[in-house]
Amino acid sequence: MKIPDERPVPPLTGGEREMLRGFLDYHRATLAMKCEGLSDEQLRQRSSPPSTLTLLGLVRHMADVERTWFRRVINAESVPLVWSAEGDYQVAYDDADSTRAEAFAAWQAEVEHSRRIELAAETLDVTGYQARWDADVSLRLVMLHLIHEYARHNGHADFLREAIDGVVGA
Repeated sequence: MKIPDERPVPPLTGGEREMLRGFLDYHRATLAMKCEGLSDEQLRQRSSPPSTLTLLGLVRHMADVERTWFRRVINAESVPLVWSAEGDYQVAYDDADSTRAEAFAAWQAEVEHSRRIELAAETLDVTGYQARWDADVSLRLVMLHLIHEYARHNGHADFLREAIDGVVGA
């Protein structure tokens, strides 16, 4: 079985912002592609006990990551994490009662917020305060960090998906 690849193709040339935006959207689409066609039960399947990591947990986690870096850091919004009012990032991975619809709606809403914030920023040099680092960070760093975060977790998603139904690929 092969998943049809409908991801946006990141630009091979262009300005820095266009390249960052293109690669971030590519990695967002990769996570969605890894989850395509799976049931809620399959999305909650753990591939490597004792790890509790699941595809659904990754989607939920990335909703929190998007919210944290774009809304809380760059936009200075005082909003809790999507899945934990107490700020516990681990809660996103605890997906026992979550559904695809719930997780994807939250993630896609946060991605849309992130896109609006990025597009509204005058330059990549816009900064926000990252409390966990006790430092100001630029939008450029945020976009690079999100690309890194997605790429790392998409590697996890590769193994999770293969364990579920044997599907492998980019």
